[in-house]
Amino acid sequence: MPKAWIKGRKRDYYYRKAKEERYRSRAAYKLLQAIGKYGLIKSGDVVVDMGAAPGGWLQASLNRVGDGGFVLGVDIKPIEPFHQPNVHTIVGDITDPQLPQQIREILQRPADVVISDVSPNVSGIWELDHARQIDLARHSLRVAVSTLRQGGHFFVKVFQGDMLNDFTQEVKQCFSFVKMIKPKASRAKSSELYIVAMNLVR
Repeated sequence: MPKAWIKGRKRDYYYRKAKEERYRSRAAYKLLQAIGKYGLIKSGDVVVDMGAAPGGWLQASLNRVGDGGFVLGVDIKPIEPFHQPNVHTIVGDITDPQLPQQIREILQRPADVVISDVSPNVSGIWELDHARQIDLARHSLRVAVSTLRQGGHFFVKVFQGDMLNDFTQEVKQCFSFVKMIKPKASRAKSSELYIVAMNLVR
């Protein structure tokens, strides 16, 4: 790793905060800030976390749902186990058409919230990376619509670009409230944004 990158990361407020508060990644604060503003996740909720590795969003979700809730983490690679009884992780590919059925079989009831921080392997070719990210966001939306209860919520990462507006319109067809946000914990130079989508309508 370049020394300048390592030094910059050590100076990063949320990176240091995650270390101090024992979150597995600084990304936890992006979700926590969205929860704080929009009330996305509540005590007792059932949450599905797509692209859950290394587990920062799982930890944030667990803290919010409490002992009465349940969190399922899904990632294409194994996630380091948690010791809490109300969290479960599986290896799964978000592009697999069978994944929603697999999730439904694990959950005891439809999910209250689906969250997705899935990202492509960044190539550095912006048009390609943007297209890949929107494709993954569409797969996340498909999983959400297939596993959420009526009135459930969805939170997904997107990249800025010319395909974003069309995708946002797709989300608006499924949810009554849709808002684009950039949490404070998201690096200013990053082109990532998040869509808050609340109240699934069938």
